Amino acid sequence: MMIRTAEASPRLTARVAGIFYLLNVITAFLSLFSFRGLVVSGDPAATATNIVAHGSRFRLGFASEIIATACSIAVTALFYELFKPVNRSLSLLAAFFRLIACALAAFSYLFHLAPLQILGGAHHLGTLKSEELQALSLLLLSLQPRSINIFIIFFGFHFVLIGYLIFRSTFLPRALGVLAAFAGLGALTFLAPPLGTYLLFPYLAAIFLLCEVSLTLWLVIVGVDVQRWQEQARAAAFRA
Repeated sequence: MMIRTAEASPRLTARVAGIFYLLNVITAFLSLFSFRGLVVSGDPAATATNIVAHGSRFRLGFASEIIATACSIAVTALFYELFKPVNRSLSLLAAFFRLIACALAAFSYLFHLAPLQILGGAHHLGTLKSEELQALSLLLLSLQPRSINIFIIFFGFHFVLIGYLIFRSTFLPRALGVLAAFAGLGALTFLAPPLGTYLLFPYLAAIFLLCEVSLTLWLVIVGVDVQRWQEQARAAAFRA
């Protein structure tokens, strides 16, 4: 019984991580769909009208963002356990970068929630005219994409490290590691936002999607090679 539990543990960890990753991807796409078409660039009045008219959809997008980030935090913890035998320090550093990214993402969601409060007629804003409230709402919404550029960079560091850990591991395909590293390097182009946003965004989106879908499906369906994971875990324990 103890042997079976030991064998099942890394594979179970990988599959649970894959399930949380899948939920993270699904809810992230749901949030994008919920906000789609509501913000009209350069038109505060039209944007305010859309937000008020589709308040439930706007709140669904906000809730989806929170759930996506919660799932991402779960993935962070599970990935740390999964890749700890490869390199404990780098696995911890990868988790640290992803947690920072999650924290920044959660903070950026306030830029989606604030317009609902403002346009809902907050009492402390009663002295402002409707046009001013609409302009303020659009300004806050415009800050959200800028904040995305920041937390994508930290996800980039995370993916570069995870790609390296996968490549150095013996229990996952190296191709997944190469793909993750490329996705991470692509995300790091947002250190120069115009490059990341305007020149590489379609390619970055494709690489990220391919990386996340491939890694998620592999973890959920296949899991890890338990024997090789245990060999690396024993080698790591011996080195310690």
